[in-house]
Amino acid sequence: MKHKTKLLVDRLVGTISSWPTIECISLNEAATPNTLDPYFALILDVYYRDKVPDAASRQAAYGQDVLAFETSSHTNKDRFLIGDFPVRIEYKDIKKVDELVTIADSQLEHLWLIKDMGTYGFYRLAHGDILYQNSSWIQDIRSRLKHLSSEFWNQMRDAHQSKMEHFLSDLGAALIQGDNFHYLISSAGFIKNACEVLFCINHRFEPSHRGFYEQVIKLPVLPDEFAGRFESFLANDSEMTAERKYSLAQLIARSIIAL
Repeated sequence: MKHKTKLLVDRLVGTISSWPTIECISLNEAATPNTLDPYFALILDVYYRDKVPDAASRQAAYGQDVLAFETSSHTNKDRFLIGDFPVRIEYKDIKKVDELVTIADSQLEHLWLIKDMGTYGFYRLAHGDILYQNSSWIQDIRSRLKHLSSEFWNQMRDAHQSKMEHFLSDLGAALIQGDNFHYLISSAGFIKNACEVLFCINHRFEPSHRGFYEQVIKLPVLPDEFAGRFESFLANDSEMTAERKYSLAQLIARSIIAL
């Protein structure tokens, strides 16, 4: 992390951690690239008990140099700029986090409540860089996430595999109809869910969409020739026609289902 980035992180963490209800603060991996990287953002996950200060109080606490402040009252997400640094701070009630982790590790009969959410939230819990913690709560959560059962992963796989097959069917229908818009949407949905199935097979939480490409091809369990087919599916050239891409999607899907 660059010096200027670290100074800003330390400043924000020092401010937020002084509030009495804050349990843990972690830094998202989006802050690791160079600040000139278009994906760069300083994202803090702030886990709290009970409540946090209201939006106006938070904005004032962040500092007088905060620009373009906006917030979502429903989800407690603050976005703003400090200089050229884009900052996003997400406040998360640990009661809700505990509920989701409990469903995943001991109440699988309720797993349908979180299947559509995927596992990215768990990825952030498991992989965020811990900058502040008030107790062992985050370590306990990470231990529970590390020991999720095979049944959890199997059920999540089934959910994403069903979506993958659904998007593959839509891809074929869009090809027949010459519906370019639906073809594009189905193509994106297919490859996203195909990757999510592979993460489940490997018992790995799904990263951000930016991390899909980098991480999925490094998974230990993959179909034969997956990396090459994946690259070809993503290719945007004249040789990869809609018909060829659909045929390739069929190969990818069959190879994943066979695992």
